[in-house]
Amino acid sequence: MEMIVDFPGNAKVDAHFGPYTVQTDQSKEDGGDGSAPSPLLMFLSSIGTCAGIYALRFCQKRGISTKGLRIVQRMSSNQATGMVEKVELQLELPENFPMKYRDAIINAVELCSVKKHLHTPPTFVIVTK
Repeated sequence: MEMIVDFPGNAKVDAHFGPYTVQTDQSKEDGGDGSAPSPLLMFLSSIGTCAGIYALRFCQKRGISTKGLRIVQRMSSNQATGMVEKVELQLELPENFPMKYRDAIINAVELCSVKKHLHTPPTFVIVTK
């Protein structure tokens, strides 16, 4: 897979792949226009949205209503490094969710491929042309 990253102006950085464009920007405090999420926020949101698709599909496959299903994602950062140290995903289940599936939906969310990539990170190679 290939992505093309370009720089449309100020602190904006966009990634293009297939028919999609992902736009990022920096906050006004960091010299951007605040027109889109920062790359870090985009990355962090990919964790919750990935976990979310696993929760959604789990319910859909079992005919369980997803009304009221949501994930609240909380991040804790190291004050010295600014790096995120902990990501908590609080799975809020629908009111009539069958409790016999509680552990199973947690196991399904654990399968999130973004999370798995963090456990076995890729090697990064930076080259010039």
